[in-house]
Amino acid sequence: MAYLYLKALHVIFVVCWFAGLFYIVRLFVYYVEANAKPQPEQDILKKQYRIMTNRLWNIITWPAAILTLIFGISLFVVNPYLLQQPWMHVKLLFVVFLIAYHLKCHQFVKQINNNTLTKTSSFFRIWNEGATIILFSVVFLVFLKNAFNWIFGVVGLLGLAILLMIGIKLYKQIRQRKGNE
Repeated sequence: MAYLYLKALHVIFVVCWFAGLFYIVRLFVYYVEANAKPQPEQDILKKQYRIMTNRLWNIITWPAAILTLIFGISLFVVNPYLLQQPWMHVKLLFVVFLIAYHLKCHQFVKQINNNTLTKTSSFFRIWNEGATIILFSVVFLVFLKNAFNWIFGVVGLLGLAILLMIGIKLYKQIRQRKGNE
């Protein structure tokens, strides 16, 4: 029974962690786009987004990440058999990718606080897809419990992402052409 409680808590904090990661990148987009606003609107928006970013990052995202890892490790303590499963090895690789993604987002938060963020909103819109790919991969791994079948789901997701990006680029080009006419 303890295993099920630990698993439930692990999943709850995974959801909170991903919610924080998805929203923090949206705040990065808004922060960058505030640079295009006239004064004093730009300063007001950037100050507000900085406050929102720090609250989300320090009160929700970091604690959720830490608790996710604590409850995840506790699952291995209660059920060490999990570490013998090949799919779990692949999942743990994606957890390493997720931690790296999280730490890179932390650098962006620091850059916002130092007013040195130089990335574009387009960069952050694409950056946000990294967490999506990790999430899809981990969910497929956990449910299929197969180290190889998840690849088909991720390849399909990547294909969809590529099609969406092509569509966005085409739409942007059409808008630019209409604006030049």
